[in-house]
Amino acid sequence: MYAVFRTGGKQYRASAGDTLKVEKLDADEGASIQFDELLMVGEGESVTVGTPLVSGGKVAAKVLKQDKDRKVEVVKFHRRQNYKRNKGHRQPYTLIEITDVSGGKA
Repeated sequence: MYAVFRTGGKQYRASAGDTLKVEKLDADEGASIQFDELLMVGEGESVTVGTPLVSGGKVAAKVLKQDKDRKVEVVKFHRRQNYKRNKGHRQPYTLIEITDVSGGKA
């Protein structure tokens, strides 16, 4: 069974046993969390699509790690003007492992 859930302004497709990088969550490493904003739940031919959410559905997960992603370089440059600016950014993320997907009703 798989589910499409929403967190951090993004949507993720997950099934039990998957490992996902999601936007930073306020949870400690090793903690169990639940996502209840399910947009779709299904398996094979039987798929339940929410309007807009599936009521009663949950995705349970375990927090594996809180970390920062690799650096993204931002360069501003104007030719022949002696103008160049370099900046870098490392986006924080949470690594989670999906432990259970339970369906609900639309």
